[in-house]
Amino acid sequence: MVKAQDAPADPAPAASPAPGQPAASGSQNQASEVKIGYLRTYEPTLALSVLDIPPEDIGLAGAEVAIADNNTTGSFMGQDFTLDVVTLAPGDDVAPAAQKMLADGVHYIVTDLNANDTLAVADLAAAENALVLNAGALDTRLRDADCRANMLHTAPSYAMLTDGLAQYLMWKQWRDWALVAGEHEPDRLFAESMKRSATKFGGNIVGEKTFEDAGGARATDSGQALVQRQLPVFLQDLPEHDVLIVADESEVFGSYVPWRTWIPRPVAGTSGLTPGSWHPASEQWGGAQIQNRFEDASGRRMESKDMQAWTAVRIVGEAASRTQSTDPEVLDEFIKSDDFTVAAFKGQRLTFRDWNWQLRQPVLLATEDSVVSASPQEGFLHQVSDLDTMGLDRPESACSF
Repeated sequence: MVKAQDAPADPAPAASPAPGQPAASGSQNQASEVKIGYLRTYEPTLALSVLDIPPEDIGLAGAEVAIADNNTTGSFMGQDFTLDVVTLAPGDDVAPAAQKMLADGVHYIVTDLNANDTLAVADLAAAENALVLNAGALDTRLRDADCRANMLHTAPSYAMLTDGLAQYLMWKQWRDWALVAGEHEPDRLFAESMKRSATKFGGNIVGEKTFEDAGGARATDSGQALVQRQLPVFLQDLPEHDVLIVADESEVFGSYVPWRTWIPRPVAGTSGLTPGSWHPASEQWGGAQIQNRFEDASGRRMESKDMQAWTAVRIVGEAASRTQSTDPEVLDEFIKSDDFTVAAFKGQRLTFRDWNWQLRQPVLLATEDSVVSASPQEGFLHQVSDLDTMGLDRPESACSF
């Protein structure tokens, strides 16, 4: 059991009850403790650059900072937030860990798992009327036909990420895109989402290639020389294009593409200009505050998964402070209500889409060391929220609760 005790440097003030929500009192006999589970898979993985190897506490560090933030406000209301962390190896059965959390009275389970495991945990949680907050899986199908009424998403979908990137490319009037994708499943999902975004916003996929994973050593004395000779030749026969889109979620070739193209063109997608929910260089909209707090706690800058986990845990804390309650029924009702919002250092308060429980949020477009832009872009409008121009809008989603 991990329990945060230290207050953050800049504690958030206690909020008043939401309109129409009663304040809790001692006579209501509600437990003051709010148990949050964090269930994830992790193992050290290779990356083309050592700078891209995920740290061991990726995501978890964000959840721990959020627990500290929750307890800062909760201490004024007699609310105590705890974090139960279970880390599994990829391929392990998630059911026993999820079942133990539920048996121990954990009502909120934050997950950083693949899509199938996320669904398995959500189905187990549904039997106990518990909620799952997906902070890891990007698969759009979890917001579409494979949605669940008790599964909320702080991680953006592939559709949101590629729509955010496509908006920027169209705003720049770079309309013709060549697409190079890896052959693994995550690569295919990103590539398919990029094609969908092209259709949605008027981009043209003028040519496609698949990069085959031949395996072999990723760091050898002759590796850079071979890449420098071979990659431009591989890209030579692509049609004329404005931007080269890379879909390499599996870290097989994508980092090698910038500056090694046959013709000089910008690179975007999973390399070059990349879309994400957060970036270590983001400091706008008060972002410096959370970055400093996070760096003090973890010794590194905040990554997208850290922000997604932080937001998931903060959603529970925000609901508890706004309702002045720790009753799961009260918190769940408020989180799913039109009154719920959460602040996440992105220029506006974020809300859930009630048709698939995806958290609306801006998409940051960034290079290795700086944020270039944030979508939605100027001129992309929506009758409800401009954020709904990214991802599955209500008419586009096959989700049915």
